[in-house]
Amino acid sequence: MLSRFIRRAPENFLTRDQMQDVRAGRRGFLAGALAAASSAVAVNAQAQAAEGDPNILNLPPHSTGLGQPVAARPYGLPSEFEKNLQRRESPGLTRIGQASVSFCPLQGLFGIITPSGLHFERHHQGWWDIDPTRHRLMVNGSDETMLKRPMVFSMDELMRLPNVSRMHFIECGANTGMEWGNTAVPTVQYTHGMLSCSEFTGVPLRTLLELCGADLKRGRFVLAEGADGSGMTRTIPMSLIMSGEVLVAYGQNGEMLRPENGYPLRLIVPGVQGVSWVKYLRRIELGDMPYGTKDETIHYVDLQPSGLHRQYTSIQEVKSVITSPSGGQVLLDKGFHTITGLAWSGRGKVKKVDVSTDGGRNWRPARLEGPVLGKCLTRFNADFVWDGKPAIFQSRAVDDTGQIQPDYHQLRQVRASRSIYHNNAIQSWSLEENGEVKNVQV
Repeated sequence: MLSRFIRRAPENFLTRDQMQDVRAGRRGFLAGALAAASSAVAVNAQAQAAEGDPNILNLPPHSTGLGQPVAARPYGLPSEFEKNLQRRESPGLTRIGQASVSFCPLQGLFGIITPSGLHFERHHQGWWDIDPTRHRLMVNGSDETMLKRPMVFSMDELMRLPNVSRMHFIECGANTGMEWGNTAVPTVQYTHGMLSCSEFTGVPLRTLLELCGADLKRGRFVLAEGADGSGMTRTIPMSLIMSGEVLVAYGQNGEMLRPENGYPLRLIVPGVQGVSWVKYLRRIELGDMPYGTKDETIHYVDLQPSGLHRQYTSIQEVKSVITSPSGGQVLLDKGFHTITGLAWSGRGKVKKVDVSTDGGRNWRPARLEGPVLGKCLTRFNADFVWDGKPAIFQSRAVDDTGQIQPDYHQLRQVRASRSIYHNNAIQSWSLEENGEVKNVQV
């Protein structure tokens, strides 16, 4: 019911012309949850209740008629009233042949799990729906001494092995990249929407290497190769694999992977930028040095102020963002609101999130909503009572290794302003007196 106070998904609900209509009908929703937070609003709510709300007094058709049968929706779909909450292509990105990125609508999500149908997409050669009965995973060594038994696995053979399920975030290394120089895009969907979080199911890569008799002392890296036309290949250090975290996954959110998310098989590398989570996985090769492929030497590198490139900077550092109120949204009235957002770290668990409503001059701790898991999104909330004056919302996360999310001044001192990747700076949203929220940098 609090969502009636805030235009949480600006492309979904209201135009300016519709605002007055909403103002007229919202009072009856306030008597319960907001009475303690805003006595003035509660008084108005009681007055509306006394007059009688037609939405309560007059039974709608769905309360007096027969609903639709299950066969009408053989695969679950969202409500038609939520149909505009969807992945979106950024109009600011250059197309090469076809769209390659879609952004997750973070402003309209709750909790930490991203619905599979809203998961962000990044493709290097488009997506494919691959026949799982013909798909194979080959595991080999860079020379004959690396593996005693090179093997080829079918999907059936992989799915018969002991599996694990874990929740992890995935973030593209270029997420928030358009913000490096100046404020570029208006909403959190476009500033931070190359981010999602799912429960993934699969077999630990370490298990497959052990089945193949891998020399885990000599083998210091693996090369992961995808089956799409881009020939996507990435080097993964054995230090990550030995922990058992890296998965060869076929399941996501309780079902098989979706085609755009790598069906039937993808690599899960928790805490590492999304390009290393190779989709349509078809080959794993064990070697003793980084492979230096095209996608890790000339792409996904960081340009430093000195002019040198920083390579193999895969860890997604501690980061957070307020998703509501956020850019493009409108607060419809003064009074109580909930600030909510997401925090994450590729190094471990989120330990703390602070929020500010005055552009970073003062900070107070937010509530971390459970579960708080390693290398997973964490939902945070904080109370806010708007007095009608301008405000600037910010969040700052700290992880359990002691890393603190930097502001733009701190980040640019080290990385300048010409980078694309690994922008984990504090995001600012400006609340105007008319209730509009905009993207700003302070």
